[in-house]
Amino acid sequence: MNRRPRLALASAATVAALSLLAAGCGGGGSPGVASVGSSTARTTTAQSGLVAYADCMRSHGVANFPGPDSSGQIPKLQVVAARESDPNRFDAADNACSHLLPNGSLGTPETAQQKHEQLDDELSFARCMRSHGVTRFPDPTAQGELTVAMVEAQGIDVSSPVVLRIVQRCLPASHGALTMAKVREALRNAGG
Repeated sequence: MNRRPRLALASAATVAALSLLAAGCGGGGSPGVASVGSSTARTTTAQSGLVAYADCMRSHGVANFPGPDSSGQIPKLQVVAARESDPNRFDAADNACSHLLPNGSLGTPETAQQKHEQLDDELSFARCMRSHGVTRFPDPTAQGELTVAMVEAQGIDVSSPVVLRIVQRCLPASHGALTMAKVREALRNAGG
């Protein structure tokens, strides 16, 4: 079964989660992506895992990958910037290093508020697309899914230069949930 990639948050996969974590930067949320637990032992273990992961990412060629800050979080905007500078190298490093992460993933489970903010950002992007002439551009599902297949099902040529220019114009409406690199990757993975 060929599953099309999401243009929005795909929390099941570490790489997808990393590439889309910037969506949480709106709405006054925490500036980090990985929070550690409340107990001292759990905090120390999680912090050690995050430090080891960051060191591993850097040793695998992602020189600008951030380490945890003083609150035990890895700054999500810096992670997004590190991934966008060389997505292929980032993905290869993540594949080699993800075993070092506490619970096997960088991100903590999303809260209801974070999910709501993510959906709001995705809806904002869809509204922008429609307001700029792609009138049939679909809203994401209630779970925040917005796939290339969903867009194509509306008769939209996702590789059209006109559509891609409008995507570029509307990216800021997603508050970092989407970047042109992520859109291109989704299109490439979808065969577009």
